[in-house]
Amino acid sequence: MKQGKIENFHNILKKKMDDFVFDVYKITKKFPKEEIYGVTSQIRRASMSIILNYIEGFARLGDKQLKNFLQISYGSLKETKYLLYFSEREGYIEKNDYKKLIGLSEEIGAMLWTTIRGIKSKA
Repeated sequence: MKQGKIENFHNILKKKMDDFVFDVYKITKKFPKEEIYGVTSQIRRASMSIILNYIEGFARLGDKQLKNFLQISYGSLKETKYLLYFSEREGYIEKNDYKKLIGLSEEIGAMLWTTIRGIKSKA
């Protein structure tokens, strides 16, 4: 990929991550008050970790560190997806909101995995 296309790809990915975390925060405002220190806090931290580790990874020098932070970001995405599933089953999230967030998380996951796979590991 040419540099301009790569930069555009990463800007799109960051925008999707940004939208995702804001949507999670918006939806969790409706969660039960007794979950403020439980699921609400955990899903917010996990979703925020996705974009924060992505950004921090690109601020580091070296492919090994970048790949590590991107893998942490991917792990946080998986954690958030489970918390969304749990929250939907508990009735904290409406089905339409759940489907929207899962769809966006799938797009983010595919783009993030593409980025991770594109980093050449040095032995």
